[in-house]
Amino acid sequence: MSEWMALLYPLKAGSEEAVTQIFQESGRPSHTVLDENGQEVGRLLRTLVFVGREKAVRVIEVEGSMALVSAHMSRQPAVRAFEAKVEEHLSQPRDMLSPEGARSFFAAAGMQLVLHRTDDDGEN
Repeated sequence: MSEWMALLYPLKAGSEEAVTQIFQESGRPSHTVLDENGQEVGRLLRTLVFVGREKAVRVIEVEGSMALVSAHMSRQPAVRAFEAKVEEHLSQPRDMLSPEGARSFFAAAGMQLVLHRTDDDGEN
């Protein structure tokens, strides 16, 4: 069973276009989530990103523990490169370069999925 999470990135005013470009040009992390011992503990299934006025939201769907996913993401070269580029555009600094910092960011910026509807839910 998969789990969804959204992450809020508060942006500096006027940085939306630059952040859009950074997201669009960012590399792909490994979708196989490994723990610190190299054992597979989950998968990154889907990523969606929305950019609006002074904010960006990244929505991820994963299999496995969000804590392990955040630690895995902090070790990914593509994520490290993205974080280095986007940092100057954030209105609230954070640390995504260490597993502890990534877990802290996920805890502070993370939003829980509270509703998921599809067209086959039986309602019209």
